[in-house]
Formats: sequence, structure tokens, C-alpha cells
Amino acid sequence: MSNLSVVTLAPLSVLLPILGAAIAFTLVRRPVSQVLVTLSTLVVTMSLEIWLLVEVWSNGGAEAVLLGGWEAPIAITLVVDRFSAIMLVVSSVVVLSVLLFASAQGIGDDESPQQPVSIFHPTFLILTAGVSNAFLAGDLFNLYVGFEILLTASYVLLTIGGTGPRVRAGVTYVVVSVVSSVLFLVAIAMIYGATGTVNMADLAIKLGELDPDLQQLLHLMLLVAFGIKAAVFPLSFWLPDSYPTAPAPVTAVFAGLLTKVGVYAIVRTETLLFPGDRVNTLLLVVAGLTMLVGILGALVQFDIKRVLSFTLVSHIGYMIFGVSVANQVGLTATVFYVIHHITIQTTLFLVTGLIEYRTGSANIDRLGSMAKISPLVAILYIIPALNLGGIPPFSGFIGKVGLIEGGVSNGSALAWILIAASIITSLLTLIVMMRIWTRVFWRPAEDSEDPAMRGMEEAKRAEAGHKPLRTDSNGLVMPTVGLVVVGVGLTFVAGPLFSFADEAANDMIHRTPYIEAVLGTDAARDAQLEADLLEDWGIAGSDGAGTGQDTQGGSDD
Repeated sequence: MSNLSVVTLAPLSVLLPILGAAIAFTLVRRPVSQVLVTLSTLVVTMSLEIWLLVEVWSNGGAEAVLLGGWEAPIAITLVVDRFSAIMLVVSSVVVLSVLLFASAQGIGDDESPQQPVSIFHPTFLILTAGVSNAFLAGDLFNLYVGFEILLTASYVLLTIGGTGPRVRAGVTYVVVSVVSSVLFLVAIAMIYGATGTVNMADLAIKLGELDPDLQQLLHLMLLVAFGIKAAVFPLSFWLPDSYPTAPAPVTAVFAGLLTKVGVYAIVRTETLLFPGDRVNTLLLVVAGLTMLVGILGALVQFDIKRVLSFTLVSHIGYMIFGVSVANQVGLTATVFYVIHHITIQTTLFLVTGLIEYRTGSANIDRLGSMAKISPLVAILYIIPALNLGGIPPFSGFIGKVGLIEGGVSNGSALAWILIAASIITSLLTLIVMMRIWTRVFWRPAEDSEDPAMRGMEEAKRAEAGHKPLRTDSNGLVMPTVGLVVVGVGLTFVAGPLFSFADEAANDMIHRTPYIEAVLGTDAARDAQLEADLLEDWGIAGSDGAGTGQDTQGGSDD
């Protein structure tokens, strides 16, 4: 990858959405122009990020952009490597699809007519900028800024419409997010006090020189802060009550992206800042509980959005499982599974939005005969539902097999327990998704809950001044079809994508491409860092690192 291309283009992933948001905000009285500006901004941003991914895929390595006229580690640093590049592209595909869905629906269709909704498009672009900034951030404080940008935008999107349930959910979301952010900021302050830097490449060297007890404390503080954002158990209590209250497009982008930014931060913490197996036992326990508690919660829900919110929590556990086994096989599967889950989870929430748009409800007991009402919606549901459940040959099955292989390579008793938990969770996920399939799509309508209940719900909408339900959902179907196609396409490109994920995992484990890109360290320091890290991850030499046949992580420093 040429240095000029990265230096010129990478910051635009953040700057373009911010500029687009400013323009969209000036067009509050011109909704069509506002939509065109937002869509154009996202298309250009996605094209840029695809170009960066192609360059990274072709040339490998990592490149750093140093902003502000300073040298590293003082400069504001943006880093483009394989992992960040693929996350940028996947997030752009998702936000563009969701924006098309929202534009076709009219985000205000289920809102009070007194509530201004012109803020949706600029806020959506600000959310996109925050996500991109978090993926590119090369220092902890810039990562914190990325989180705060996307969280501030999410507060607005979550409460859009100003209804009672949304405001109550927004209060919970705000309180939990503020606690997480304060903890993250305190951890940054302590890390800076101990090392004199917040640059992550510099920290990769200096954190290892600290007292082990202090390292452990800083490590756990970051994990707790990121664990709240990623919604891992027991820090996931806020998510099922917050996400389902928002409009369908907002819920879809939240479910697809926001928790994955937390997972991304955890992956960087465990590979770049604190490599080794110091907290792997804790992470394995957390991963198992997240999988099981989440899916057990989904079993007792009767609203499709709440079911999907609990499955979202559950499948975060798979990603933590892949990180916690501390080998390249597991980390490779984690990268692949994150890509898969962003796509599939967003698709399922958009399908739920289609159901809600057509019927006025997402309550399983109030629905029936959807396969007759809309056969296309039935198809759009069953494909990602089977994918989420891990049915072969879909990408969900491929990712879960990779995670199980990582657990087998780890070989510990706890890893085997996690393998069993992951299989049980996958089966329960399939049961949950098929319950929706049989009851919502195939149960006769007369067997559903009293139709008067549905009439009451529509009467409530009319009483609140809401617009009447519509059946002209063609504009909503197309972006949903697009994401379904992308989800199926992951199966067909699973081989190259898994190979790319393996290269990304190899770079993260060795750390040298990332550190060289930022600090330009000399060959001797690189060799020493690599040797130390290979020992941490139980890899016998760099030649074996790229084979994916690694063993369990080794002893602590």
C-alpha cells in the first residue's frame, strides 16, 4: 500500500461523514436533498474504504497516518491494517443498507407528527464518523473520542420521537454508557500516569515494563469498560431493554455495529496491549455465561426485537470465546465471526422492521400467516435465521467451526466446556429462530392472539397521531434483499475471507506490522518484540505463526 494513498485517504473515513452531517443539517427543510446528501456521503465513504481494503489485501502490512504535524507517539495517529480495513468496509455496507431502509420507510412514520425528524440524517452520519474513528484510532484517547462521538449520536437516535418507552430506555442507556466512559477515561489517565503515553503502539512496548499487579489492574479496567460497551455478561443487562424501543433502522444499526466496536476494542486490548494468557480463564468464563444467559433470555421473549436483542448478547459470547482461547485459530475465527454477525444481525432486525411495517406489531403472539401475507418477507427471514443458527453451509456454521477448532487447539478443560456451551447455544438459537418462523409465518392468523388486540394497537397509533400503516414496502425490501445477498455471499467467499482473517490475526499476534507502521522501530526491537509475543501465544517460531496450527497460550511474562 502506497504511503501517499493512506495518508491522503484514510482520515476521510471520518471527515467525510462529519462534513456530510454539516451539509445535511443545513437542509432540514429539504428532506429529499438531505437524503441525497446522506446517501452520497455514505457511497463515497464506502468506495474509499473498499479501495483501502483492496490495497491492504494486496500489499499487506499496516500504515499509520500522523496528524497535527507531530511525530509519533505524540501525534494523533490513525492506523490502517487488515483488521481495521475489513471492519470499515463491513460497517459501511451495513450503514448504507440501513440508511436506504430508513429513507424508504421515512423514519418519522411511527413518530408523532409534532416531533422533528430532520435530525436523523446528520445524526446518522455522525454515528458513522464515530464508528470509523474508533476502528482507525491508534491511541487510547482517540479511541475514547470515537466512542463518545458514536454514543452521543446514539443517544439522539435511540430517543427519536420522544415517546415514553424510548425516553426511559434512553435514560438507562445514557447512565450505563456514562459509567463505561468514565471508567475508560480513568483507565486512560492511569495508563498515561504510569507510562507517559496513550499511543497504543508505544504502549505495546511500555506496558510490559510495568509491575505485573499494575498491569493487571489496568488490563481489567479496560476490559470492564469495553465489556459494558460490548454487552458481555454480567454487563449486558442494559441492552435488551434499550435497543427494542428504537425505530427498526436505528435498532438494526445499533445491533450490527455498536457492540462490535466494543468487541474490536477488546481484541486490540488482548493482542496489542496485553498479549498472553493473564486473564484468559476469566474471559472463558465470561464468554460461556454470555452465550448461555443470552440465549436462555431469548427463549422466554415474545417480541421479535427482544428475542433478537438477547441473541445479540448471546453471540457476543462467541467472539469473546475466540479471543480467550489465545491462539491464532481462535482469533482468526473471531475476525470472521464478527464480519458474519454484523451482517446477519442487522439483516434480521431489518426483516423485523418489514414485519412491523406491514402489520403494526413485532409481538409473536399477535402475528400469524405472514408467509401468505408476504412470501418474500418469509424468505428474507428464514435465510439469515438459519445462518444465525449455524446451519451448514452458511457462514455462521463456518465461523462456529473455526471457533470450536480454536477451543480444541487450546486444549484446556475450560475450553472444552466452552465448546459444549457453544454447541448448546447454537442449537438453542436455532430453536428460538424456528419458533418465530413457525408462529409468525405459518400459524393461521385466527390462531394468533385476539385480533382485537391488533385493532387496539392500531387505535393507539391513531390516537397518538401516528401515520396509518402502509403496505407499500418495496423500498424497504430492496436494501434488506441486498443484505441477505451479502450474508449468503459470505458463504461463497468464506475461503478467501478466512484466509484474510488468518493474515489479520497473524499480524495482530505478532504486533510488529502495527508497531513498525506507527513508530518505525528498528529491526532488533522488532525481533525482540516478536520473540516475546510468540512465547506469550505459544508459537514456536514465525514460520509456524501463519499456519493456523498454534497451541495454547504460554506462560505469563
